[in-house]
Amino acid sequence: MKTIDRRKWLRTVGLSGGFAMLGGLEALAFETPEILDLKNKPIRLSANENPYGPSERVRKAITNNFNMACRYPSLALAELVQMIAEKEGVSKDHIVVTGGSGEGLCAAGLIYGMAGGEIIAADPTFQQILRYAEVHGSFVHRVPVDKDMNHDLDAMEKRITSKTSLVYICNPNNPTGTIIEKNKLRDFCNSVSRRTVVFSDEAYYDFITEPDYPSMVELVKEGNNVIVSKTFSKVYGMAGLRIGYLVTRPDIATRLKSSVMARTNMLAIAAAKEALQDDEFYKFSILKAAEGKKLIYRTLDDLGLEYVKSHTNFVFFKSGRHIDGLIADMKKENVSIGRPFPPFYEWARISTGKIEEVEQFGKALKRVMS
Repeated sequence: MKTIDRRKWLRTVGLSGGFAMLGGLEALAFETPEILDLKNKPIRLSANENPYGPSERVRKAITNNFNMACRYPSLALAELVQMIAEKEGVSKDHIVVTGGSGEGLCAAGLIYGMAGGEIIAADPTFQQILRYAEVHGSFVHRVPVDKDMNHDLDAMEKRITSKTSLVYICNPNNPTGTIIEKNKLRDFCNSVSRRTVVFSDEAYYDFITEPDYPSMVELVKEGNNVIVSKTFSKVYGMAGLRIGYLVTRPDIATRLKSSVMARTNMLAIAAAKEALQDDEFYKFSILKAAEGKKLIYRTLDDLGLEYVKSHTNFVFFKSGRHIDGLIADMKKENVSIGRPFPPFYEWARISTGKIEEVEQFGKALKRVMS
């Protein structure tokens, strides 16, 4: 419900028009922001975090609920589940709240990876579900991305056999930042979910600006074998609070709940409930990420470096040198960038961060690459 309104807003203002609004939206950031020591403090652009959050409204919700930290979160969690269900347009028995979307990934990796179930995924992609499944006895078919750094859906579908327990799609993909063409995405997930479970990781979905781009929650509503994960870590700036959720068919949700261990806590629940109502900070975060990407593109263009147009809050670019050396050299410049993503050892991932940090990254990269 709210997501549809927000995405309509984004298409209406456009990114260039949105930048003009930043003057008013800047006030939505924390009223006493951290003073950046750009000379001495390492700049963290390695984890795709949103450093502008949590919003002021969310921070107040957290402090106002400290006295509830002595209580088990079942009642408050039920209220959040109902809010999420209304947002996604499903009933509450479709929702599994987790300790960050990462816990949902691990729960699915355990359920569908144990007893020798095989999993199919792109390569490179986010590894949490895959590594967890491998620990529990699964074999993971890693299918190289295509020449455009996107999921090779044809090759992935050819890997499906009677042993395939799950197909994992991270869309937008981490680390490449690409999205699957919307009609191909829906057709693939609809077809494959008749043969096995499809897990659609939508951690970065909010940053997509393509008109009418679908969430695979649409297929969940149709009763397909689809699991969708979403998180409060990215656009809401709540990575340290550890709260996310899964949307899936009720029978699958019940099965996944059996493997959710950490769950979440009262303060994270209070924060998530407030975040869902804080449309202004949501808009602010998207515009800031877009502004940061624009600055990163400008730096890479100046250096003549290849990069992938991103639908996320990070950019994947080709430095032409081994990532280990680039990480070390950027560290000397007090800038932390993304880890290695084999087999693309000459590529690097850079998060948008705060605008001042992105500007310092540009200066540092030019020094390192000179």
